[in-house]
Amino acid sequence: MFLTRDDALALADRLRASSRAESCSILIEGEEAQSLRFAGGGVTTNVAAARVSTRVESHIGGRVGSVSVGGLDREELARAVARSEEIVRLLPEDPEFLPPLGAQNYLESARYDEATAALDLRFLAEATARVVAEGAERKVNMFGCAAAGRRFSALASSAGLFAYDRESFVDLSTTARHANDGWSGWAGARHFAVAHLDPAAIGRRAARKAARDEEPLDLEPGRYTVILEPTAVGELAQWLMWMLRARPADEGRSFFSRAGGGTKLGEALFGSDFSIRSDPRDATAPEAPFGEEGLAQEPRLWVEKGVLKSLARPRYWAQKTGLEAVPTAGNFTVAGGAASLEEMIRQTKRGILVTRFWYTNMVDPRSLLLTGLTRDGNFLVENGEIVAPARNMRFNDNLDGVFSRIAAIGASERVKTEMGGAAISAPPMLIEGFEFSSKSSGI
Repeated sequence: MFLTRDDALALADRLRASSRAESCSILIEGEEAQSLRFAGGGVTTNVAAARVSTRVESHIGGRVGSVSVGGLDREELARAVARSEEIVRLLPEDPEFLPPLGAQNYLESARYDEATAALDLRFLAEATARVVAEGAERKVNMFGCAAAGRRFSALASSAGLFAYDRESFVDLSTTARHANDGWSGWAGARHFAVAHLDPAAIGRRAARKAARDEEPLDLEPGRYTVILEPTAVGELAQWLMWMLRARPADEGRSFFSRAGGGTKLGEALFGSDFSIRSDPRDATAPEAPFGEEGLAQEPRLWVEKGVLKSLARPRYWAQKTGLEAVPTAGNFTVAGGAASLEEMIRQTKRGILVTRFWYTNMVDPRSLLLTGLTRDGNFLVENGEIVAPARNMRFNDNLDGVFSRIAAIGASERVKTEMGGAAISAPPMLIEGFEFSSKSSGI
């Protein structure tokens, strides 16, 4: 279910007025969405759904009690307020509790498009048909998912805070399988505005990868030159963004901890051509206008030309350390360069082209050691040409090292990852000495 700003404010006002706690916070979230899955040249499932949920958080004497409820039934919501006040009296005091924020000033984000919000299953079916047609032309099998919808989030407090944001989205991805199931290709996109979506191009990219006729190769583990497509770079950068937090760094539990105490803010930790920023008004990957606790999102540099510029810092930790409170960024842009993917391939004597990763996990936050598998489109490159598909491999590498060995970088573009639906803009990169630790029999 989708609530306008006025509707969300009216609901929040009613709940705040009914609270008998010392303070309270109200989070209201909702979504209207439709999706379909396709395989074998046709649609296999389709779903249209609407939901809304409200979380009431009551505060008494440094204690916090919360209750969540689905739907908009007045009696259920009233009971949620009362129940949260019963619960809070049963809990111990939270030593890190801070009263909720009052009114804040927020930037307008660029995450909502009326045409995209109005998309229906007919549009998704037509987009899917264009993807399937690209596969049929190249005699490969296409599987995938398409989705579209709109969602909102509203945060209010008894201290006068009210924040509201809305976003629209359209999502399309496909895996193409060679006729003999020997290897695969993938392509996908997620946008706030449907004008940026090109279903045929998505189908074409995946199908071309799957349609190659060479037998796939089993490569030996080791360090390789890799050409990472934008989605692969976005997945690695997303893990880095999750690690950019001040508290673990201050407490000595992070790669960003300085020996002897403090953080590495201001230090050069990555290559000079590596930068990450976030901004609610970014044209490609806009951030939400507010983050945790209602903190305002501002244009922010996290890494600038390899130098660590910002760490996320919640209000409690900011107060404890006497520094600025900084919300984490869910959406971000990795700065791009001038090289094209084709140029990177041409300048590679021997290496591997990687479409994307999956099953990635942080092995050691103190060294930024990340592991994962390649997926849906590995190719051996020799003497500037793609010569054959390559079977998947597991990698183990440190993110600071990966982003310090950039030999070339292309234009940044919106990418779709499988980790949380974040809006990410990332470029292709040519990386030297990327470590593959073992083979994987999958394709």
